[in-house]
Amino acid sequence: MRSPQVLSLLVVVLLLASSSASVIEDTCRRFDGADIYDICIKFFKANKDSATTDKCGLAVIAIGIASATAVDTRKRVATLKAEEKDQIIQHVLAYCDNMYSRAVGLFDKAARGISSGRLGDAVTSLSSALDIPKYCDDKFLEAGVKSPFDAENGEFELQCAITLGVTKMLTM
Repeated sequence: MRSPQVLSLLVVVLLLASSSASVIEDTCRRFDGADIYDICIKFFKANKDSATTDKCGLAVIAIGIASATAVDTRKRVATLKAEEKDQIIQHVLAYCDNMYSRAVGLFDKAARGISSGRLGDAVTSLSSALDIPKYCDDKFLEAGVKSPFDAENGEFELQCAITLGVTKMLTM
Protein backbone atom coordinates (compact mmCIF):
# COMPACT_ATOMS: atom_id res chain seq x y z
CA MET A 1 0.00 0.00 0.00
CA ARG A 2 2.84 2.43 0.76
CA SER A 3 4.47 1.99 -2.62
CA PRO A 4 1.77 3.87 -4.59
CA GLN A 5 1.83 6.70 -2.03
CA VAL A 6 5.60 7.02 -2.25
CA LEU A 7 5.43 6.91 -6.04
CA SER A 8 2.74 9.61 -6.05
CA LEU A 9 4.81 11.80 -3.78
CA LEU A 10 7.86 11.29 -5.98
CA VAL A 11 5.88 12.29 -9.07
CA VAL A 12 4.65 15.48 -7.34
CA VAL A 13 8.19 16.39 -6.25
CA LEU A 14 9.53 15.79 -9.77
CA LEU A 15 6.76 17.90 -11.30
CA LEU A 16 7.49 20.73 -8.89
CA ALA A 17 11.21 20.53 -9.59
CA SER A 18 10.74 20.50 -13.36
CA SER A 19 8.15 23.27 -13.12
CA SER A 20 10.50 25.54 -11.15
CA ALA A 21 13.43 24.59 -13.37
CA SER A 22 11.35 25.69 -16.32
CA VAL A 23 10.62 29.02 -14.56
CA ILE A 24 14.37 29.61 -14.28
CA GLU A 25 14.98 28.40 -17.83
CA ASP A 26 12.08 30.43 -19.28
CA THR A 27 13.28 33.52 -17.46
CA CYS A 28 16.89 33.10 -18.54
CA ARG A 29 15.89 32.40 -22.16
CA ARG A 30 14.38 35.87 -22.35
CA PHE A 31 17.87 37.37 -22.16
CA ASP A 32 19.69 37.74 -25.47
CA GLY A 33 22.56 35.35 -26.18
CA ALA A 34 23.63 31.87 -25.19
CA ASP A 35 26.37 33.16 -22.87
CA ILE A 36 23.99 35.21 -20.75
CA TYR A 37 21.56 32.27 -20.63
CA ASP A 38 24.25 30.04 -19.09
CA ILE A 39 25.34 32.80 -16.69
CA CYS A 40 21.72 33.42 -15.69
CA ILE A 41 21.08 29.71 -15.02
CA LYS A 42 24.25 29.47 -12.92
CA PHE A 43 23.34 32.69 -11.10
CA PHE A 44 19.96 31.37 -9.98
CA LYS A 45 21.05 27.81 -9.28
CA ALA A 46 23.50 29.20 -6.72
CA ASN A 47 20.46 29.83 -4.52
CA LYS A 48 18.50 26.72 -3.56
CA ASP A 49 15.27 28.68 -3.12
CA SER A 50 15.20 29.54 -6.82
CA ALA A 51 14.24 25.94 -7.57
CA THR A 52 10.82 26.40 -5.95
CA THR A 53 9.77 29.94 -6.80
CA ASP A 54 7.98 31.94 -9.46
CA LYS A 55 9.32 34.86 -11.51
CA CYS A 56 8.57 37.38 -8.78
CA GLY A 57 10.48 35.18 -6.34
CA LEU A 58 13.38 35.02 -8.80
CA ALA A 59 13.56 38.82 -8.81
CA VAL A 60 13.67 38.89 -5.01
CA ILE A 61 16.33 36.15 -4.97
CA ALA A 62 18.38 38.08 -7.54
CA ILE A 63 18.17 41.19 -5.36
CA GLY A 64 19.44 39.17 -2.40
CA ILE A 65 22.37 37.77 -4.36
CA ALA A 66 23.42 41.17 -5.72
CA SER A 67 22.98 42.80 -2.32
CA ALA A 68 25.24 40.17 -0.74
CA THR A 69 27.87 40.93 -3.38
CA ALA A 70 27.63 44.63 -2.53
CA VAL A 71 28.13 43.82 1.17
CA ASP A 72 31.14 41.62 0.34
CA THR A 73 32.63 44.37 -1.82
CA ARG A 74 32.20 46.83 1.06
CA LYS A 75 34.18 44.42 3.26
CA ARG A 76 36.97 44.35 0.69
CA VAL A 77 36.91 48.14 0.49
CA ALA A 78 37.27 48.33 4.29
CA THR A 79 40.23 45.95 4.19
CA LEU A 80 42.00 47.96 1.49
CA LYS A 81 41.20 51.23 3.25
CA ALA A 82 42.78 49.95 6.47
CA GLU A 83 45.96 49.11 4.57
CA GLU A 84 46.13 52.19 2.32
CA LYS A 85 48.40 55.10 3.29
CA ASP A 86 47.75 57.41 0.32
CA GLN A 87 45.09 60.00 1.24
CA ILE A 88 43.80 60.32 -2.32
CA ILE A 89 43.23 56.57 -2.57
CA GLN A 90 41.68 56.66 0.92
CA HIS A 91 39.13 59.18 -0.42
CA VAL A 92 38.44 57.04 -3.48
CA LEU A 93 37.94 53.99 -1.28
CA ALA A 94 35.61 55.94 0.98
CA TYR A 95 33.65 57.01 -2.11
CA CYS A 96 33.37 53.41 -3.31
CA ASP A 97 32.29 52.30 0.16
CA ASN A 98 29.59 54.96 0.10
CA MET A 99 28.46 53.86 -3.37
CA TYR A 100 28.22 50.18 -2.42
CA SER A 101 26.42 51.15 0.79
CA ARG A 102 23.99 53.05 -1.40
CA ALA A 103 23.57 49.92 -3.53
CA VAL A 104 22.45 47.92 -0.49
CA GLY A 105 19.84 50.60 0.23
CA LEU A 106 18.71 50.55 -3.40
CA PHE A 107 18.30 46.78 -3.26
CA ASP A 108 16.22 47.09 -0.08
CA LYS A 109 14.04 49.68 -1.80
CA ALA A 110 13.70 47.47 -4.89
CA ALA A 111 12.65 44.48 -2.77
CA ARG A 112 10.03 46.62 -1.03
CA GLY A 113 8.84 47.84 -4.43
CA ILE A 114 8.39 44.29 -5.69
CA SER A 115 6.62 43.12 -2.55
CA SER A 116 4.21 46.08 -2.64
CA GLY A 117 3.56 45.88 -6.40
CA ARG A 118 5.45 49.10 -7.19
CA LEU A 119 7.53 47.50 -9.93
CA GLY A 120 8.43 50.85 -11.50
CA ASP A 121 10.09 51.90 -8.24
CA ALA A 122 11.97 48.61 -8.14
CA VAL A 123 13.20 49.05 -11.72
CA THR A 124 14.33 52.62 -10.98
CA SER A 125 16.28 51.50 -7.90
CA LEU A 126 17.92 48.62 -9.76
CA SER A 127 18.82 50.86 -12.70
CA SER A 128 20.63 53.14 -10.27
CA ALA A 129 22.46 50.21 -8.66
CA LEU A 130 23.66 49.05 -12.09
CA ASP A 131 25.74 52.24 -12.46
CA ILE A 132 27.60 51.96 -9.15
CA PRO A 133 30.60 49.90 -10.39
CA LYS A 134 31.21 52.48 -13.12
CA TYR A 135 31.12 55.34 -10.59
CA CYS A 136 33.67 53.55 -8.43
CA ASP A 137 35.93 52.74 -11.40
CA ASP A 138 35.69 56.33 -12.65
CA LYS A 139 36.91 57.67 -9.30
CA PHE A 140 39.98 55.46 -9.48
CA LEU A 141 40.64 56.66 -13.04
CA GLU A 142 40.35 60.28 -11.90
CA ALA A 143 42.97 59.50 -9.24
CA GLY A 144 45.21 58.00 -11.93
CA VAL A 145 45.02 54.49 -10.48
CA LYS A 146 43.62 51.25 -11.85
CA SER A 147 40.66 50.06 -9.85
CA PRO A 148 41.45 47.13 -7.55
CA PHE A 149 37.80 46.10 -7.89
CA ASP A 150 37.71 44.99 -11.52
CA ALA A 151 36.57 41.46 -10.67
CA GLU A 152 34.05 42.56 -8.04
CA ASN A 153 32.68 45.35 -10.19
CA GLY A 154 32.32 43.06 -13.20
CA GLU A 155 30.48 40.42 -11.17
CA PHE A 156 28.30 43.02 -9.47
CA GLU A 157 27.41 44.70 -12.76
CA LEU A 158 26.40 41.37 -14.29
CA GLN A 159 24.32 40.49 -11.24
CA CYS A 160 22.63 43.90 -11.38
CA ALA A 161 21.88 43.44 -15.08
CA ILE A 162 20.26 40.06 -14.45
CA THR A 163 18.34 41.42 -11.45
CA LEU A 164 17.14 44.42 -13.42
CA GLY A 165 16.21 42.26 -16.40
CA VAL A 166 14.18 39.81 -14.35
CA THR A 167 12.42 42.66 -12.56
CA LYS A 168 11.59 44.36 -15.85
CA MET A 169 10.06 41.08 -17.04
CA LEU A 170 7.54 41.38 -14.21
CA THR A 171 6.26 44.63 -15.73
CA MET A 172 5.50 43.05 -19.12
